[in-house]
Amino acid sequence: MRLIADEPLSYGDEEGDFFIQQVRRTKPFERNNHIHRTYEIYYQVSGQRYHFIDDRSYTIAAGDLVFVNKHVVHNSAAFGPLEHERIVINFSDAFLGEGHPLHHPALFEPFSGNARLLRLGSEEQQFVHQLLGRMVTETVERRLGYETYLRVLLTELLLFAARQPVAQEEHSGSGSATAAAVSPLQHKISEVVQHINEHYDTKLVLADLAKRFYISPYYLSRSFKTITGFTLVEYIHLTRVREAQRLLKETDLKVITIAEQTGFENTGHFDRIFKKVAGTTPLGFRKMGRQG
Repeated sequence: MRLIADEPLSYGDEEGDFFIQQVRRTKPFERNNHIHRTYEIYYQVSGQRYHFIDDRSYTIAAGDLVFVNKHVVHNSAAFGPLEHERIVINFSDAFLGEGHPLHHPALFEPFSGNARLLRLGSEEQQFVHQLLGRMVTETVERRLGYETYLRVLLTELLLFAARQPVAQEEHSGSGSATAAAVSPLQHKISEVVQHINEHYDTKLVLADLAKRFYISPYYLSRSFKTITGFTLVEYIHLTRVREAQRLLKETDLKVITIAEQTGFENTGHFDRIFKKVAGTTPLGFRKMGRQG
């Protein structure tokens, strides 16, 4: 199927039960949605991108297939020439989860960690590319039973991924397979991210972080954005809101208590940042969680 550069071919909604998008880009592009309730599958058709997932950086090249678990902070950014093509799929538990006739626990093995990166050989690339191509075609033509066929094709893709050998790096807990070619700077930023993840409930400011990790504030600010795709403040807010969402869903703690436990200065600031990140207020989020 022929694509027009920078004009995405999409079906569904990224936060809905099923979404697929194929796009070839030639201009700068940054994602706005960095965390969602759906599983994500990302296939790099051509070109290269930086991916930041949870607390690690990956260089994604043509033929790479990435699986990102739901509720995991992630982003992508330019790496080298801007031109690239990719296909991304998002799907919910409702689309292929427990209770569905095609559901099998093995289907979700690629999402068992926060992320898995498969670096495919030429034959595997051809298989995946053709499979994804059929999925795109089904969403465009929408022939009889296309939603059922999408589930069948998605099941085939997930089973293929689950049968791929897991690299030793994943067994040892050091991250995803083939997270190779990580530079000293990427490693440094990963340390900063891990510190934020562990100390989100404390006061976190640029000057203090720069001093702790022996890097100038300006260089830390610029490098953090380059490698993760987020500004330092954006990432701190995302991390705090993600934990706040967990507490809102899993506990009966008051909103003011949750704000304090997740590092926000006051409930007013908490409400503003939470709504900016999550699209709803903390109380609205808790109500939706209890309804669904």
